[in-house]
Amino acid sequence: MKFTKIDQALLDEMVQKHAMFRAARMGGMRAILAHHDLSGLDLSGHDLSHADFTGAMLCQTNLSDTHLDYANLFSADLRLANMQNSSLIRADMRGVCMRGALLMNADMTGVDLREGTMTTREGVQVVPGTSLLLNSGVGVADLSGANLSRARLAGAIANNCDFSDATMRGCKIVRANLQGVNMSGVDLQDADISMCDVKDANMRGAILINITTNATKMHEACIDGALTDTPTGPTIKDLPLSLTDCLRQHLVWLSSDGRSGQRFEIDYYDLRRAPSMAHTCLSMMRARGAMLYGNDFSGAQMQVADMRDADLRHTNFVDADMRGCDFTGANFCNANLQGVRLQPLDLSASRVVVTNMSGALFRYANLTNANLQKVDFSNADLSNANFLGSDLTGAVFVGAKMGGARLTQRQQDLVHETQKI
Repeated sequence: MKFTKIDQALLDEMVQKHAMFRAARMGGMRAILAHHDLSGLDLSGHDLSHADFTGAMLCQTNLSDTHLDYANLFSADLRLANMQNSSLIRADMRGVCMRGALLMNADMTGVDLREGTMTTREGVQVVPGTSLLLNSGVGVADLSGANLSRARLAGAIANNCDFSDATMRGCKIVRANLQGVNMSGVDLQDADISMCDVKDANMRGAILINITTNATKMHEACIDGALTDTPTGPTIKDLPLSLTDCLRQHLVWLSSDGRSGQRFEIDYYDLRRAPSMAHTCLSMMRARGAMLYGNDFSGAQMQVADMRDADLRHTNFVDADMRGCDFTGANFCNANLQGVRLQPLDLSASRVVVTNMSGALFRYANLTNANLQKVDFSNADLSNANFLGSDLTGAVFVGAKMGGARLTQRQQDLVHETQKI
């Protein structure tokens, strides 16, 4: 198979015409890059949705922050490509080779990674006929933190790959080779991993709710600390009243300064399937060690809540008011905290309560446009968290892990200043 080699200048011209095509402007043209050699070139930050990369050579190509939604990447060679934070929604990636590719925090919702074969007119196979993500001298594919919801990976060869903290809800991964794969913290709710080889797979702390495992020897994988269908504590059925009545009593308790009503206390409860608590008043609630995976607290009033050691993975806190809360040791991995208010709460002229996030886990959490003034993030794991647009004035990051976090230069300077203390 012969490849058409082009340089960066010609590629930039094609990208510009594709942008005009996407905007329905005169002179626009869809980017047809099938069987082109784009190795080592830079496509970062561009919108190449619906482009055609069939059989293209994309080795070591920079595709970070690139939009490739609905793009055709059938049998493309993506070895060592940088696709961090890219968008590949419903892209056709059948038969691709991704040895050593970086796809951390990529949005691969609905992507097709099933087997695929490309041949010449004479019937000679050009590239391997399976989705290859494995190690072959150039490293393993890194899909940590990627969103692979409803993706199709039937027959994929992914042994030793890194899917840690990835979101793989509703994935079809039947007949896949997952030997030695790192799936620690992965969300596999409603996924089908039937007939897969999971020998020596690391699924510690994974979310394994309602998964299908027909003919898969799960005992060969390590699932220590995994969240399964078995409740971790009392459930919503064990509440003293219905959830609605509990929240009503909590409001009475607040308005009466504790003289009547009842505080909402759910320490160590498992309320993962609880109805939405969006826009409710939960100020001063207690939920120490509670299992609140996937719940909706968007727009809620949660000032001075005590949620130490709570499991808040994949939880929605968009625009919530969480000033003065204690989240010591809580797990916010993959949680959405966009626009939250976490600055200190002024209770009186002489008393100010600072939000405590010390020792909490925020891997791949969305903290964009949040008010994080003076938040205590000491010893927290903020790896690959997104802080763009957030206010970090006075926040404390002593001992915090910040690898891969998305920060502006100004934010990086603020972090480094506090880490020197």
